[in-house]
Amino acid sequence: MNNQRILKLTEKYVARTYARFPVALVRGKGTRVWDANGKEYLDFVAGIAVVSLGHSHPAVVRAIERQARKLIHVSNLYHIAPQSELARELCRHSFANRVFFCNSGAEANEAAIKLARRYGGERLGGKYEVLSVHNSFHGRTLATLTATGQEKVRAGYDPLPPGFRQVPFNDLRSMEEAIDERTTAAILVEPIQGEGGVVIPDKDYLQGLRELCDRKNILLIFDEVQVGMGRTGKLFAYEHYGVEPDIMTLAKALGGGLPLGAMLAREEVARSFGPGTHASTFGGNPLACSVGLAVLKTLLQGGVLKNCVKMGKFLFHGLQELQRRFPSIREVRGKGLIIGMELEREGSKIVDDCLREGLLINCTAHKVLRFIPPLTIGKKDIEMGLAILEKVLARQ
Repeated sequence: MNNQRILKLTEKYVARTYARFPVALVRGKGTRVWDANGKEYLDFVAGIAVVSLGHSHPAVVRAIERQARKLIHVSNLYHIAPQSELARELCRHSFANRVFFCNSGAEANEAAIKLARRYGGERLGGKYEVLSVHNSFHGRTLATLTATGQEKVRAGYDPLPPGFRQVPFNDLRSMEEAIDERTTAAILVEPIQGEGGVVIPDKDYLQGLRELCDRKNILLIFDEVQVGMGRTGKLFAYEHYGVEPDIMTLAKALGGGLPLGAMLAREEVARSFGPGTHASTFGGNPLACSVGLAVLKTLLQGGVLKNCVKMGKFLFHGLQELQRRFPSIREVRGKGLIIGMELEREGSKIVDDCLREGLLINCTAHKVLRFIPPLTIGKKDIEMGLAILEKVLARQ
């Protein structure tokens, strides 16, 4: 089928919950994808920071093929070897002692919120409230959209669940003033806001949150769904700040393109989840976890993190050069290969024009062009992407 045929089928049968671009992508390899008409695109979106090793990476393909021949799915009523192994490796390379597996970032954040509430009920005298921040994004379930600090995400779903409040990001004083000694159980933040516009906090902000949580005896939860698994040049973004959370959530790049999420926690906190307190039918199934293991091994042993740092600097400097040439570019900010270019105006037309020129980029927070290519990208592809972007900016 060609693009037009697929677009018609989508329009007729699929729920209209997405504003889709008028192309149907059918094949991918490395940093490139092709639509149903055979047109090639350079992909600086990577499935929204999901395909971190690039499309159809050999390690991912091998893991899928090998595990699919043995066992695709079995219930969590039984022990699952790849799940146990992946949990072990995630704990070995992080602060955590326990892992709960699910299928998405929203589910991982749901699990974190539920764990915080159970812990608050059992260990903190019945505390239940979760404080989050403005412009955050934590998911689309009722609880996670209530925790999300964006009105456009919450609109139309009243009455929302109680027990959530938002304060300004990167503002320790506001967070401390918001804590209610009787009800607040946890603080939930993204170490770097992705959907909020690639917003990076001051160096001492996360450290300050850790000290605040310790002093007030409440939990610190990091949402690393977008910035975890190597996106910033370290395996986890919190490593840049010399601070560890009590709970952390992962998804997106964890599964290499397959649905896989995880909630990691310290042993003391994780004890509040006992048998029957939480579950997921598909979470941590053999196929997804086998791929997760392959992704993690490749990140740690394949030089991917070093490449992310090197190529992140190269892309960042290239975008800064464009900033010097085009007054409409307000700021370039980022870490590793999550970079935002904030504009003086709406960015959607630039995204559309780049699409027509064969470059996939993303606009978030209305005016921020977000660049989240595969972590395996090389200089030539970055140079090509910058050339297309420069052409579009010059034309506009």
